[in-house]
Amino acid sequence: MDKNISGIDLQAYYSQYMVIIQKIFTTPAEFYREMPKSGGFVEPLIFMVAMGVVAGLIQTILGIVGIGSAGSFTIALASILLVPVMVVLFSFIGAGIGFLIWKAMGSGESYETAFRCLAYTAAITPVTTILNAIPYIGPVFGLLWITYLLVNASTEVHRLPLQKAWIVFGAICAVLVFTSVSSQIAARRMVNKFETFQQKMDKMTPEEAGQAMGEFMKGLEKGKK
Repeated sequence: MDKNISGIDLQAYYSQYMVIIQKIFTTPAEFYREMPKSGGFVEPLIFMVAMGVVAGLIQTILGIVGIGSAGSFTIALASILLVPVMVVLFSFIGAGIGFLIWKAMGSGESYETAFRCLAYTAAITPVTTILNAIPYIGPVFGLLWITYLLVNASTEVHRLPLQKAWIVFGAICAVLVFTSVSSQIAARRMVNKFETFQQKMDKMTPEEAGQAMGEFMKGLEKGKK
């Protein structure tokens, strides 16, 4: 297999990324302590896209075998393209939010440094994609994990006190965990209601089914208010 495509040394990138992933997983404090604070956006962005592609492939496989949120073969395959695109779109927005949070905490580092801190957390994306298939526990564990990484980035890169980092990012994590669990509970209730309604519909005449559908939609509208 050609390891050099259009002048890009794929083997070098692979080796570099494996080192980053290993350190993020095993010694995140050391990784952030040694992480260059500058050097451009291209390198960390490519890393994020690469992790997004891997996560998209994993999500596609899970969707094909009927695990996770991908509900059809087409949607599952679309994950290969959608996940990397979403990663890129939200990376700069997320970095901006992170930059403002760290600035409010007393950091003097630049937006580029904030971008790099967040970009390399993408190393855990393939694993969290698998974990997200586990209701409630998976997404919560993923949020706790990324919070842990951001605390390490806060202390090692931004030189902020450990206690302050845990208070700020811990509070943000708590809000996100509550939102995640609440949304999953609401989604499950909606699915259960729809399945029960569908079972009743199968036993009705067309006229009764039409009337029941109208009442069901009215109930949904009331629930939104």
